[in-house]
Amino acid sequence: MDFELSDEQEQLKKEVRRFAENEIKPVATEYDVEEKYPHDVMEKAAENGLLGGGLPIEYGGAGLDTLDTSIVVEEMFAADPGIGFCVTASAFGSEAIVEFGTEEQKEEYLPPIAEGESVMGAAISEPDTGSDVSSVSTTAEKDGDEWVINGNKMWISNGTVGDYFVVLCKTDPDAEGRYNGFSQIIVEADRDGFQADKIHGKLGIRASDTAELIFDDVRVPEENLLGTEGMGFLQQMQFFDETRTGVAAQAVGIAKGAAERALEYSQQREQFGQPIGEFQAIQHKLAEMHTDIEAARQLTYKSAWSVDNKEGQLTTLASMAKEYASRVAVDVANEAVQIHGGAGYVNDFDVERFYRDAKITQIYEGTTEIQKNIIARELQGKGF
Repeated sequence: MDFELSDEQEQLKKEVRRFAENEIKPVATEYDVEEKYPHDVMEKAAENGLLGGGLPIEYGGAGLDTLDTSIVVEEMFAADPGIGFCVTASAFGSEAIVEFGTEEQKEEYLPPIAEGESVMGAAISEPDTGSDVSSVSTTAEKDGDEWVINGNKMWISNGTVGDYFVVLCKTDPDAEGRYNGFSQIIVEADRDGFQADKIHGKLGIRASDTAELIFDDVRVPEENLLGTEGMGFLQQMQFFDETRTGVAAQAVGIAKGAAERALEYSQQREQFGQPIGEFQAIQHKLAEMHTDIEAARQLTYKSAWSVDNKEGQLTTLASMAKEYASRVAVDVANEAVQIHGGAGYVNDFDVERFYRDAKITQIYEGTTEIQKNIIARELQGKGF
């Protein structure tokens, strides 16, 4: 078993950290407070080749595998989870196009993401359906050579800044079986009847754009169908092992960022004539925080390796990584605030933001409770 990162991966890690420290960290509080999307940072990320890293090289991406991407995500989120999300999720949903898209779809939609000219998203969740993906009610009906889409999508990342979305729709309401009759359709944001309303007042990752999408007789050509008609749900499920591993990497990054700041503060803040880091109570907190982070990182890396190598336990590992790493992120951020004391309760220090940002990792891409259900199901050999 080789736990060492390759020279290329170490170099990638250094380059991403350098960018994050120089371009993201200094402006993080501003974008969080104002809840605004970091267009200028995105432009710089594009100039540095940091957008769409997981896209194939032939479509302008860097061809990064899941482990490489996890390294990038961790470093971005350690600088700031909100802006880090924007940079690493600019191609969210592109996996479906890479896997199931036609050559024409790939050539049209993928290169602009890597070049920083476009942002995309995946529209799955609805106001009444979160983790219960099979209850999606947005419909797409065929009318001649067009699809007519009606419905609402909720909590959609990149909602008001996205140029196109992979939308999960019900295309055959009479299909037998709970998981049949769904299709994925690409919808451009400039289509008539499409509306995106930004969601304000989020607890965390406030720089990222989240919106409700409304489809009112939105018409797209039939060639916007992605993959096989009626197989959209099953197509979508194929990517959760990868996306949940990605959330685990986000959580590791959040924990890392919070722990680094707590360690630094403990060495500077003095009480009773000495740095608080000299007190055993603080030392124990720091020791536990860093131990938990390393455990979460190794589980996340193993999950990423399993995705890349199609290892038999990848579904179990992905859910384990997400459940554990997200729990570590929340716990570590909590302890980071505690170490800062009253100073950690206001946004003069980053740990206040990290504490708020950590919680979402226990919610999106399947809640903690859903992950435990999946782990138990896999252990019992029940499969999907």
